Parts: sequence; C-alpha cells; structure tokens
Amino acid sequence: MMNTNSAKAPKASSKSNPIAASIPSSQWLRQGAAGAILGLLAACSSTPLPPEPPARPPAAEIAPEREAASPSRPRQVLQRERSRWVAVDWIELPGWGEDRAAELWPALLQGCARPAAGWAELCARALRSAPGDDHAVTLWLMQHLQAYRVESPEGETQGLLTGYFEPMLDATRKPQGDYQVPVHAAPVDLQQRRPYFSRQQLEGEQRQRLRGLELAYLDDPLDLLILQIQGSGRLRIKANANDDSGTWVRLAFAGHNDHPYQSIGKALIERGELRPGEASWSGIRDWMRRKPQQARELLWGNPRYVFFREEPLVDPNVGPRGAQGVPLTPGRSVAVDRASIPYGTALWLEAGDPLQSGNSPLRRLVMAQDTGSAITGAVRADFFWGWGREAETQAGRMKQPLRLWALWPRGKT
Repeated sequence: MMNTNSAKAPKASSKSNPIAASIPSSQWLRQGAAGAILGLLAACSSTPLPPEPPARPPAAEIAPEREAASPSRPRQVLQRERSRWVAVDWIELPGWGEDRAAELWPALLQGCARPAAGWAELCARALRSAPGDDHAVTLWLMQHLQAYRVESPEGETQGLLTGYFEPMLDATRKPQGDYQVPVHAAPVDLQQRRPYFSRQQLEGEQRQRLRGLELAYLDDPLDLLILQIQGSGRLRIKANANDDSGTWVRLAFAGHNDHPYQSIGKALIERGELRPGEASWSGIRDWMRRKPQQARELLWGNPRYVFFREEPLVDPNVGPRGAQGVPLTPGRSVAVDRASIPYGTALWLEAGDPLQSGNSPLRRLVMAQDTGSAITGAVRADFFWGWGREAETQAGRMKQPLRLWALWPRGKT
C-alpha cells in the first residue's frame, strides 16, 4: 500500500457550516470539539430518527456537554451471535469528536454500495448528503446513529487490534532465475474435499494437483506466505528476472484449503529462536536466510494454503475488495468477526497507537468491511494500513489492546 496514510477527504470551508463559522478552528480545538458536539446533540440517544434530518441549529444553541447516563438507567442491549451490544451515550466514547471524521465518509459511501441489513434507508440519505468537514460529519453520524459498546457474551470489553496490508511484489510469468515460487489459482476440486491437502502436501507429494494453475512466480517463499496471510496483493509482472519494469496486476482471494492458520512467528518464539520483539516479517526473513535448511519446515508449520485469482489493477489508488465486496480504504477499513459485527457497520475504536511513543491512544472512526481467519471474537479487529513496504512495517507493529463501539442506525436491530 505505497503511501499508506489514508487519503484525506477535502475539507469544506467553515463558511459552509453556520456552527463552525462562529468558532475559529484553533479555538474549536482548544476548547474541545467533543463537548460542543455532545451538547448540541444531547437528545440523540433517545430521540427517534426523523423522516429527514433537521437543519443544523445556530451556534447559540450549543449547550454544555452532559454527563453520562446513570449506571442504574436501563440500557438497550442488542444480541449478536458472538457478541452483545450495549447502548451508550456519545459522551462515553473516549475522544469522540477529536478524529478527522471527514476521512470516514468515502469509506462509508463505499460500504453503502452493499449496505448491511438495516442500513439501506440510512445509506440512501448518506448518498444525498455532503457533510464536508469533520464537524459536519460528526454531527451527521450523531443525528442518525446510536452508539453501542461491543462486549463478549460474558461482558468482556477488551480485545485485540492487529494490522494488515496489501503486499507489492515483483514476479515473473515463468520460473526463471530466483523466481521459482509459484502463486496458484484454486483447483477445480477444492470444494469437493474439505479440508483440502495441507501446505506440505501441496508442495510435496500432491504438487501435481496444482500443475497448470500457476499465475506467477515469486523469488521468496516467505513473500508467498505473506501474500496468503494478507489475502490479496499487487504483483509487478516482469518480462524477465532482470527487468526493472513491468505491468502491475492485483491478486484477489479465491479460497483456501480449510486448514487452520498457524503463526510461524509464534512458533519461532516458542522454540527460542526469536524473542517476542524480533518476530516481525523482517526478523523472520532474516532467520530464514540464516537457516535455509530449516526454512521449508518452518513454513510447513502453517498448513493453510491460500489460492488467488488475477484481476487488472485499474486504479492504483483503490484498495482491494474486502469480504463485504467493496474496496478497502487505508486507515478507515477494518476486518472483523462477522458473527460479532456485521459488514458495513461504522465503528469507533480505541487502542494503543503503534506509531506514537508512550501511551498515546489510537481513537478513530472505521468501517467493518472485511474479515480474516484469525479475526474471531467480539472485540477483535484487523486494521487495514494500505499497500507497500511502509504499510507492511506499520501493520507488523500493530498488536494493541482494543475497545470497540458499534454505530448503528437508530431504531434498527
């Protein structure tokens, strides 16, 4: 994912917003955007969704922020297959109102191409709306959505946030030079045998089953594993091994052999080969170069094998399609357990920020638009960083405690 910072949505002038126009941006930030927004929409958590959004009130109607609901006050609870959602007031979302909310809007509209159940009416409104700046988007969300704390069925509110990315790799169409590692399309009998053959079998005595299904060849077996773990990638197809140019294509997920995923980084730590802080992709790659005789056995320790289909890379600024069927947005799309959070759900997350020193939290609006075999549980998410080496570095550093809040259309269950 090249430049992995999520593309910032253009921010409209504050003159387009009567509230923002009355408060200089620097003063707005100093005095606390969240307090003003929360006071303005204090009734949002108990008021039904109107037929059409009301006009924004003038700045004079901004009220002080209210206190959170009393613990004794009954709260609405929505039960999901692997989670429960407990209704909360906006003031209970840590850091609410401080995010660059306008950056969420493109991802939200992407999700509306295939809306979640209960989102169709709201998506129709979103497609007719154009809230241009962070303040306006925050207000729009509060007017139309109810916030819910995501918990496990047992009431656990803390989980795990990891990161993923779209690799960018060089490849050739035919095996030549160092390019000897095949990437395969799905075999025709994949659905007839579950589980299918393991990685070790497919690279050993059952390799003939994949003959003729080679899409391209890579020069590093670890790159194939990374590509399979991430579920999609970009290949620069070179005319020959020494070519410095080529044509970019995208590989999209086409299925797997239904074996469980096993982390080779965890295996190296358990063997005492690497310390926990060393089990990054670069650390694993270095270990494999130092111990090539053991590298294949290490890779076979993860029996899951993923297959791909090739797609043209029409726009290099558009992310791969996630499990929801819409393009992922760097920094604004996450993978979730769909039994806990439906695809197309807006989320507020709080986690440690791997890019910041100290304990600065990452608090951000995101959309649930993908899933993954390792993404299971109520409070569990995988943060999409983008594509390329920088995204790989950022994703590899992300393993933080997580709290989640689902933002769901009012009156919908």
